Amino acid sequence: MILISILLTLFYVEAVVVPWLDDDPFIDVTKPSKQELGFPPVLPPNEITDDTRSLPSEGFIPDYVLKHCPLVHLYSEEEYWPTDVSEFIHHFRVMTNEGKLLRNGTLDLKDLKEEFLDLEDPQEVVESSDTYLSSLDDFDKDPRWMLGHKPEYSSGRINDAPAVLIVVDKGNGWVDAYWFYFYAFNLGPFIMGYGPWGNHVGDWEHSLVRFYEGEPKYLWMSAHGGGGCYQFDAIEKKKRYNYIHGKPTPEVVERPLIFSARGTHANYASVGQHAHDVPFFFSALSDFTDRGPLWDPALNFLGYTYNGTNVTPVSKREEELGTSWLTYKGRWGDKQLPWSDPRQRWCPVQWRYIEGPTGPLTKNLERTGLCQRMKWGNILRVCTPRRTIKRGQGLDAERNDMVGDNCGVLLYRIRPKWLRSLFRIAMWRGVACFLMDYFTG
Repeated sequence: MILISILLTLFYVEAVVVPWLDDDPFIDVTKPSKQELGFPPVLPPNEITDDTRSLPSEGFIPDYVLKHCPLVHLYSEEEYWPTDVSEFIHHFRVMTNEGKLLRNGTLDLKDLKEEFLDLEDPQEVVESSDTYLSSLDDFDKDPRWMLGHKPEYSSGRINDAPAVLIVVDKGNGWVDAYWFYFYAFNLGPFIMGYGPWGNHVGDWEHSLVRFYEGEPKYLWMSAHGGGGCYQFDAIEKKKRYNYIHGKPTPEVVERPLIFSARGTHANYASVGQHAHDVPFFFSALSDFTDRGPLWDPALNFLGYTYNGTNVTPVSKREEELGTSWLTYKGRWGDKQLPWSDPRQRWCPVQWRYIEGPTGPLTKNLERTGLCQRMKWGNILRVCTPRRTIKRGQGLDAERNDMVGDNCGVLLYRIRPKWLRSLFRIAMWRGVACFLMDYFTG
């Protein structure tokens, strides 16, 4: 019973506290990785001068960003596919956290902004961080707009759900390309067959490809309250014809692969079962990835550059949508349902329905380190890109030359089982595994 209590407490912290911290834009992640030593420093956007600028102008996206855009393997049994933010917003109204209506009727992206005027008192300004989007439909009944769109089998293009690309100049030859993937609904995980828990309307996931003088060096991908960080050469690649302005060319390029988990859309570098941010081979909270439909975000996206203050669209398409919606800091989905709502459920780990996420500009795009934020279990406060891929577990897991074992697999060798259990408790949250990964890759 004591062991069960400890595990449930840790799961609660992981599932409730850490995702809440994930939306904090003020967490500073600035330490360079060891692999960046020897290169000129990565600069935050507000410190870039004309002499250190990497991009020629605002609103310019280099060809190499699209050439090395990650390909996303969506889960084969996914129910909630990528969604167009422009279509998604039509099904919501803007509410304050206190339940006051700010915008009603059919919303457009242009209606979202950093501040709103109170309908009852036009002299009062309401910060968007104090608001959320309230669904006009019962999301518990899976309205059609919530299901999203599948990619085309042949090309991987999703015509009705553009990705969002935000390119940030980090100076001295460094350029960050943030690819954002939006889903209308996040279906949370099951815990020992019971659930799902942690569902929410709206789901923003993203990956970061960091370039130095046009060459991709690192790739980071979001997963719940954290994410995975890799040297670009370590990531599995897939050969594709290079596209320019949406049309294929004879040039063949190698594109990095990431795998989107069923329901939660957390991103991983391998196929199989993945424990939620713990480095062991078992967790009651798990994600599952496979080689389902392949999505190519580079074939349909909304492109912008960001200098830490202003967002600049790259074409007329983005200009027509405006940029104010990117400055919206409220929740892209309903608040957590109250316990009195018949749709709500609770277990010692999590609520069934929690509040929606915040948008792209709250994801610490100004960071000089690779990780969006540091997990509370990261005692060294470092973000070192791995040289080998953490493999998934279970029957669907794959083993090849690129995929390495997680250090937690060493526990398999410990006998007897009671001694193995003691080591598992002592290494919980992966401090020992983190140290091993840090020094061995």
